[in-house]
Amino acid sequence: MIPKVASWKPDRVSELKEIVAKDGIVGVVDISGVPAKNMLDMRNSLRGMMTMTMAKKSLIRLAWKEAGLSEENLEKILEGALQPCVVHTDSLNCYELFDELEKTRQGRAAKEGEIAPDDIIVEAGPTEFGPGPIVGEFNAVGIPAKIDKGAVAIQKTVTVVNKGDPIEGELGLMLSKLGINPIEIGLILMGVIDEGQVLDSSDLDLDTEGFRSDIISATSGAFNLACNMQWFSSVTMPSLLSKASSEALSVALEAGVVNDETASIIISRVNARAMAIASQLDSSALDDELAAALGAVAASSSAEAAASEAVEEAASEAATEEEEEEEAGFGGLGDLFG
Repeated sequence: MIPKVASWKPDRVSELKEIVAKDGIVGVVDISGVPAKNMLDMRNSLRGMMTMTMAKKSLIRLAWKEAGLSEENLEKILEGALQPCVVHTDSLNCYELFDELEKTRQGRAAKEGEIAPDDIIVEAGPTEFGPGPIVGEFNAVGIPAKIDKGAVAIQKTVTVVNKGDPIEGELGLMLSKLGINPIEIGLILMGVIDEGQVLDSSDLDLDTEGFRSDIISATSGAFNLACNMQWFSSVTMPSLLSKASSEALSVALEAGVVNDETASIIISRVNARAMAIASQLDSSALDDELAAALGAVAASSSAEAAASEAVEEAASEAATEEEEEEEAGFGGLGDLFG
């Protein structure tokens, strides 16, 4: 007797064949352990960027074979997927696809018997729970708790489950109450095929921030090196010209070269030196114009000194008033009764 094939299976194979044969990037995502509600939310967040088609491995293999694609490549990206889902995009590159799928990762409460992916640590400190039976519930699962200042507090930091060990009893529920959801779910990309090349998810996990920082650092170092060795280019020319102009001005000033750029600076310096010399002379040696100039300088200096002295005096008076107020303040219980 020939077994009947469900009518929907050939249709699903044809649908998958059309998807994997299109231009763009094809990948396999593992969606095992993702609750239906979370799955709907994740798909909605990715809508417009990619298509997602769930199917059994056997149907994916049939569609792949009918499309004339490398079955060896398929097995590489199917490996490890408990509940596979075929994704396709023609708007994202493989790295952008990985990043978008990584955003769907989230934690959920652990169920009894599930394996801890990492050490599960409960930190010491206060909780949001008030006094009640919950103290005993925490202690029953190995989380040391007590009442402290009217609230439940974890007494000390403990590792309640080691990596690779099963989570037993009600521990998962109690951890969730503390905001610890150790089981990670999400659309986990197993791998992609981009222009016939197979890329594992580990190949797509780039440290983009570190890469950006390295590029900025390398660019800055190259620019400094080019400027120090006076390498002329469209990038270094503005800085080199600015540096050369500044150095040329300094040399001209030291050499006393008078031109449109140096004249105002030289005159200002000479005037300052003249005022300094004149201030050392007897008033009888000064003409009216020079005496007036020195008087203006002296008045300006006196005003600045007076202002500074006034500020210091005001601060001193304020401090004295505060001390007097403190001395005249509350002197003990005797003041209350006269």
